[in-house]
Formats: sequence, C-alpha cells, structure tokens
Amino acid sequence: MPTLNKIGTALSRSHHTPAPDPALRRLRVALTVFFAVDGFLFAGWVVRIPAIKAQVGASAGQLGLALLGVSVGAVATMVLTGRLCRAYGSERVTVATGVLLSLSIALPPRTHSAMALGLVLLCFGISYGGMNVAMNSVAVDLVAALRRPVMSSFHAAYSMGGLTGAGIGGLLAPHLSPATHLLLLTPIGLVAVGLAGRVLVAHPLRGQAAVGTVAGPPAAGEVTPPVPEAAQDPNPDSDPAAPASSPGAGQVTAEVTAEGAPPVSSRDASRGGKSAAEIRPSTALVAVFGLIAACTAYGEGALAEWGPLHIQQDLHGGPGIAAAGYACVTLAMTLGRLSGTALLLRLGQTRALVLGGLVACSGMLIGALAPAIPLVMIGFAVTGLGLANLFPTAIARAGELTGPSGVAAASTLGYGGMLLGPPSIGFLADAFGLPTALTTVSLLAAVAAGIAWATRHSGATA
Repeated sequence: MPTLNKIGTALSRSHHTPAPDPALRRLRVALTVFFAVDGFLFAGWVVRIPAIKAQVGASAGQLGLALLGVSVGAVATMVLTGRLCRAYGSERVTVATGVLLSLSIALPPRTHSAMALGLVLLCFGISYGGMNVAMNSVAVDLVAALRRPVMSSFHAAYSMGGLTGAGIGGLLAPHLSPATHLLLLTPIGLVAVGLAGRVLVAHPLRGQAAVGTVAGPPAAGEVTPPVPEAAQDPNPDSDPAAPASSPGAGQVTAEVTAEGAPPVSSRDASRGGKSAAEIRPSTALVAVFGLIAACTAYGEGALAEWGPLHIQQDLHGGPGIAAAGYACVTLAMTLGRLSGTALLLRLGQTRALVLGGLVACSGMLIGALAPAIPLVMIGFAVTGLGLANLFPTAIARAGELTGPSGVAAASTLGYGGMLLGPPSIGFLADAFGLPTALTTVSLLAAVAAGIAWATRHSGATA
C-alpha cells in the first residue's frame, strides 16, 4: 500500500547551496532511518498475509474487508495527526507513532477470525498513517532547511526498507510462523526508533510557515532553516511561490507547515492574483490530478496486499517465493524513485506520467495473467517501475496550479484509491478470481496515462 510517506516535493532555489549544518546532516540520517523502518515493518506484514489469511480462514472478500482496516485507520488519523503535530511537534509525534507501529506489527498473526483481524489492522493503520503524516511533515521542513531536493531520498529509503523486510520475510517464512516472525520485528523497530528518535527530538526543526520565515529567535536545541536567496527578494510584488526558471522548474516547491496547511501568504502567492473565474478551472484540474494519484495508490495497494497471495494461491508458490514477488516490486520502485528526478528533467512531467502509466498497465497484465511465476515476477517489477513516480508527479502538478492547497487536496483524493482498493479487489476476486481482479490495476494505470495526456495543455508545466 502506498504509504503517506509520498505527499511532499521540494526544490532548491539556489545553485550555490552552502554545506549543511552538522545538526541538519544528523537529522537527515535520523529521518531516513524512520522512513526505512516504516517500509521494513510494513513489508514484514505484507509478506505474511497469505499465511494469516489461511490462519483466520477468510475468503477473498472477507480478507478485503479486513485489509480495509489498515486504510481506514491510516486515512482517519490524518487530521488528528496534524493537530497533534501542531500541539506537540512533528518530531515527537513521529517517535510516538513509530513506537506504536513497532508494537502493533506483532498483533495481526495473533487473531483467529476475519473480524478480529480487521480490528487489529485498524490499530495498525492508525499508527502507520500517523507515522507517515508526522515524518513527512518533518521531511518537508528539513527539505526547506537544507535547500536541496532530497525528498526523493526519503521515499527511496522507504522502498529500500520494504525491500529488506520482504527479503528477510522470504527467508524466514519457510521456517518461522507468522506470529514468531512479526514478533521479532518489534524489538528491531523499537531499537531503530529509539536511536533515531533521540536525534530527531534533540534537534527539532522550527515549524516555519514558509521557507525563510523567521518567527523569533530559536529555542535551545532548535535548528532554524536558513533563509534561501529567493525568499530575500526585496520586491514585494514578486511571487515567492513561482517556480524557478531552471531545468527543474517543472516541479513544485512545497512551502508547507509541519501540519500540512499553507500559510496565508503562501496561499495568496500561489493564487498569483487570479480571478475567481481562473481559480475554478484550476481547482477542477487539481481534482483531475488527484484522480491520477488515486489510480496509482490503488495499484500500489493491490501489489502489496494481493500480489503475494496471487503467487501463493493461484500459482502455488511457497511463502518464500511469494515474498520474493513483493521484493521485486519494492526493488523496482526503489530504482524508479532514485532515477525519478533525472527522468522528469529529461522527459517532462506529462511524458513521465503517460510513460509510467503505460508501463504499469502492460506490466500488471503480465503479472496478473502470466501462467509462470518468473513471468509474474517480471510483470510485478515492471508495474512497480511504472508506478514509482506517478503519485509524486501528479501531486506536484496539482501544486503548480494552486500551490500547497492543491498538494493537500490531490493527496486526499489520492488516498481514496488506497481506501477503495483492498475491498474492491477482494469482492472482484470472489466473483471472477484474483487474476482477473488484479487486471483492474492495469485498467486504472491506463486511465491515469490517459488523464495525463488529455490534460497536457493545462496550466501545469508539461
């Protein structure tokens, strides 16, 4: 499933960025650990879904409803987490939810009915969603402080953590029960959260409303983001949210608070003095790009939660092979995200969206319908490669239209796909079989590509 760890994108405005402060370097390492732990723990759960399904005796439809608990918990906690970040600081909330996630990962294999599994997964989803919102809030502030486009490195850390978790899960699955395996992940998560959390809490970033906004002298131990040159423009009529005219200007600079809400000045700047008649079409286009994000989130969730089950149930692969299938997805997405910036600069956002959607469409047709496990794994990997940059690119295009408010709106729509995916696949699998149900990922990837092509002449940069 997609994680909330994909909602922010930021670009440096200066080509002459000074060396980062040592405290910022330590914060970046610590935050990278949190992203990796998030992916590692989630992958540990994903690769044991087939065994837990058999343990609770759930049908495909019942499993889909139980998996809905993760999505409902994650989405429902978004607003509450924002308030907690505002009250206690994003760093503290990140640590607290990291502890809860490490504890809740051990609960799913201790259930013996689909209903109990769904309730446990609701708790798991609350901690998972809360951690993603909080650590992404820290990441947005850190990107602004570093004045470097390092957000993709955090996303890649999540994917690498998922790859590691899937690999270890594949090795342990033939030898350990799901209960023992997931229980072993709890101390690993707690130790990592404890070590990285000490750094995160000791050096809190100031929750600046916008890049370069100074709200008084920093408190002891706080790291104050440096003021970028673009924020020092003496011309009051200039648009501080406008993208720079550099090769990376096709992306959006997300000036977002730790709670995800844009400051008044940033919101006004993002409108750039547009009339109400001009704002309405932009709002509609934000919804369109949110639909692209929803199609992508649907596919990522299907691969994570139903891909291993397809290999084990329909193709009779062992639990280790099923885990290897998810590892193929995470490896491909890691490579795709590490090369995402170069791809966007070379092709532009429209071509990158269209290409990604078409690649994911063809890959999932192979992954869903191929009769041999090696071909299915190749199909899964191709799908992961195609999906890797669709969600963040769609969110960036929404941000170009209406600023940070567009980012927030499109992200919310995007996670609707995550919410609807698990039960939809489950019900379709009961009616038509899991391979046929998984072809809906291909359909929605093609829809995303078509939307991107149809809106290529919109106000966003192509």
